Order: sequence, then C-alpha cells, then structure tokens
Amino acid sequence: MDKLDEIFDLQNALNKRIGVDTDTMSEEEKTKWVLNYTRAMQQEMSELIDSVPWKWWAKYQEFDEQNAKVEVVDLFHFLVSLAQVLGMTPEDVYEAYTKKNKVNHNRQESGYSKKDEDDSRHI
Repeated sequence: MDKLDEIFDLQNALNKRIGVDTDTMSEEEKTKWVLNYTRAMQQEMSELIDSVPWKWWAKYQEFDEQNAKVEVVDLFHFLVSLAQVLGMTPEDVYEAYTKKNKVNHNRQESGYSKKDEDDSRHI
C-alpha cells in the first residue's frame, strides 16, 4: 500500500470515529464540511504562524520548529478530509498535483507575467 493511500485510510477511519462519513454526504453536507474544514485549516495556519517569531518588535520570541511540524500535520489531516469530502482519492490528488506542478513550472518558465486561469482548467 502506498503511503498516501494509507494516510487516506487512516483519515477516513478517524473521520468515521468522529461521526463524519465523507462517503455518504449530500450536497448540503459537502458544502457544510468544505466550510468546516477550511475554517479548521485557517485556525491551524494561525497556530503554525504562532510557532514562528512573527512579531518583529518583540525580542522574546523563539522559533518552535517542533510545534510547527505538528501544525503542518494538523493541516494535512484537514486537507485530506477536505479532499475526501470532494470525492478525491489518493490517485486523484496525485494526478492533480502533478498536473498543477507542471503548470506552475510552465508559469515560471514563461515569466508568469499575466494571470491565466485557463492553464489549469484541464486539472
């Protein structure tokens, strides 16, 4: 089993234990959970920001790299859940990632001088 497959299986089991079954959601429930998970990710992102000394005027702060790593994993939990709500499998995520990565490289090669969302419509 691929590691990403295992992560998706582990997250699915955790979500079901919590009472969230992404396999049987109605459109209304999907909308609710997309919002729930993106809000949770915003909070985790704030916690990640708090792991680094972002207050340029404060001398007491230190970079908490261990906590930053934990917050990245927390973000990943919610990101995988979000992918599952949207019906994405590990294979779907991999394929979309590799296609988007190629788009991003193409943008860099072209100088990314103008915004063109059509270059991602095939993903």
